[in-house]
Amino acid sequence: MTMSNNEMIALFPDVIACMSIYDIEIKKMCFLYLLTYAKAKPKIAIEAIPVLIDDLTDSSPLIRALALRTMSAIPVREYFDTALEYTRELLHDNDPYVRKTAAYSVAKLWNADPKAVEKIGLIDDLNKLLANNNPTVVAASLAALMDITEKSEGLDLAIDRSNAFNLAHILPDVNEWSQIYILNALMNFVPQKPVDATLLIERVIPRLQFANSSVVLGTIRLIIYLTNFVPNLSTAIPNLDRRIGPALVTLLSKPPEIQYLALRNCILLLQSRKSLLNLDVRVFFSKYNDPIYVKATKLEIIFLLADENNIGEVLRELRECATEIDVQVARKAVRAIGKLAIKVEAAAQPCIEALLELVSTKISYIVQEATVVIKNIFRRYPNRYESVISALCDNLDSLDEPEAKSAMIWIIGQYADRIDNSHELLDGFLSTFTDEPVSVQLSLLTAVVKLFILRPTKGQGMVPKILKMATEDSDNPDLRDRAYMYWRLLSSDPAGTKKVVLDAFPEISADSDRMDDERLEELELAIGTLATVYLKPVKQVFRTAKVRKLPISPALAPREQTKSLAIHRSQSFAEQEPPRQQVQRAATTPASGANIGVNISPAPVVSGVGPSTRSNLADNMGALTIDTTPQPWLGANSTGFDSPLSSNATPTTASFNYPQSGIYTNGSFNTSNVSHINHINQQSSHHQDLIQLDDPVPLTPGRGYVVTQNGLSGGNQDLLW
Repeated sequence: MTMSNNEMIALFPDVIACMSIYDIEIKKMCFLYLLTYAKAKPKIAIEAIPVLIDDLTDSSPLIRALALRTMSAIPVREYFDTALEYTRELLHDNDPYVRKTAAYSVAKLWNADPKAVEKIGLIDDLNKLLANNNPTVVAASLAALMDITEKSEGLDLAIDRSNAFNLAHILPDVNEWSQIYILNALMNFVPQKPVDATLLIERVIPRLQFANSSVVLGTIRLIIYLTNFVPNLSTAIPNLDRRIGPALVTLLSKPPEIQYLALRNCILLLQSRKSLLNLDVRVFFSKYNDPIYVKATKLEIIFLLADENNIGEVLRELRECATEIDVQVARKAVRAIGKLAIKVEAAAQPCIEALLELVSTKISYIVQEATVVIKNIFRRYPNRYESVISALCDNLDSLDEPEAKSAMIWIIGQYADRIDNSHELLDGFLSTFTDEPVSVQLSLLTAVVKLFILRPTKGQGMVPKILKMATEDSDNPDLRDRAYMYWRLLSSDPAGTKKVVLDAFPEISADSDRMDDERLEELELAIGTLATVYLKPVKQVFRTAKVRKLPISPALAPREQTKSLAIHRSQSFAEQEPPRQQVQRAATTPASGANIGVNISPAPVVSGVGPSTRSNLADNMGALTIDTTPQPWLGANSTGFDSPLSSNATPTTASFNYPQSGIYTNGSFNTSNVSHINHINQQSSHHQDLIQLDDPVPLTPGRGYVVTQNGLSGGNQDLLW
């Protein structure tokens, strides 16, 4: 009957005739049929309106509610007009079940025609229902108001102190669905004093022991929100961490899907409010029957909970997970061991030993993950654990993933002076250079330059080879730009090259995966939703949703935050209005602002590499064969590596210096002008056009010019070629 097929539509008149039978079960089936086929046959469906009107005035509250629910859901204008007329009357019905159904109907009607609903004052009637003596009716009114305000740009839900405490008082008297509505609505209460937030937290804390997981997560969300208005939380509400933590742990006994939701929200709270969670790391150890996604999420939590006090049991659990038959879990466990070494310095040595033990298994994916994390350990603790390099070198043949190859190449290049056969190892990678991904090629290019700097005699034959392949055989602009940079550095300033290439790396930390404070604050107000499963901003998950922000209040307590969060808070507060009572139209103010100017500093002088001779380079860098033939791209008197540009291009332009007017032609600065370009050799990868110029035309100071096949086109360009 509900499959919307043409055979059933033919029975429409007969079904309408059956609606007059005074039996609630028959009416349910007839109304369900009407909901399914009314849109397909609106003219026939209109014939059922008199029957529904009679049912709206029936003595049975069940039939009255059923008729109104059906009428408000049918997308036919005549049904909408009739439902709009009777809904206002039924909002004041003597029976609470009918009033609850009427409240839900207002939200349905508003979705169909917001202006008509607001015009007759149904929103105000919903507001009045918040003072109803029946808790279920109050919860239904809140649900309808939240649905409306969530979709409306002009309506906001605001709850004052008295209504907030009344709502908290009726929480134990309503069912779980109504509790969820009330907890969500209380997120719109803005405490003006810390004591208000404290009292409300104490009122809702018993909901943490409720059986329904949605109620538990809704309570946690409300408590986290209210803690923003309590300055001395540990004093105002002692042992709050012992209430929230166990509430999350109890959700781990639910089905796997609920476990996953609880675990993802636990990751969020461990990053933003770790002091509010009192958790034992052993609770999150994997079970044999846990799904893969639950095991992987538990590993993230274990890492976040790891410290010097529990490092032994954490490392044992991670080593066991690293030998899991599931590849995803094993990889995540190996990576967690490496991150643990970076996070806790005292655990570095045991973690290195565990990684070496895993590398000895010769399992390809484990060796590759271990290589990646050991590279990070080297960056965190330079010159401390080089003894493991030999074990990694023994497993070079098992590396086939780009990330692992890049990590191993980095290690070889960084410690080229301590690995006897480093040149042979890099030469092995060099043989497949053109077939490797760009990330590997970039790592190999840098590693070869490091080898040449640290061991000139071993790397002098490899540097020209890789520079030639990177500039001539590759079409990737990043790779070619880096190759040209190294080429010019090596030709002009060997000492500077050493400083650039071998300079100390910024210290890495285990907090690199931590979300920024602004996102954490946003997700705290969305605990229990899909946004916290993905740990993405709300707008990326729900594009039409209103993003909650902490409202301005004199009770808003300071919180440890980064500068970016402080700026974000101050800006958001400046844009917000004081809280309003119940639901009211949001005031609109004209946008104001000023044009913001962007100051662009003048572009640097771009010119050919200055003169360098083979003897000077050899004195600084060791023996390196350099072509001493003058190269046009370096200037008339310059020497260096083979030209990276086409050998048949003989430009008359040595360099440009802008935004000054004029151009260098034939080795001298021509301040007059240029007009026609009769030869172009463009190398887009390094942004240099070689041109031959004649027939001058004016150049305007301060403007950029772009070389085209038809001449020079002027514009506000940042580059001249």
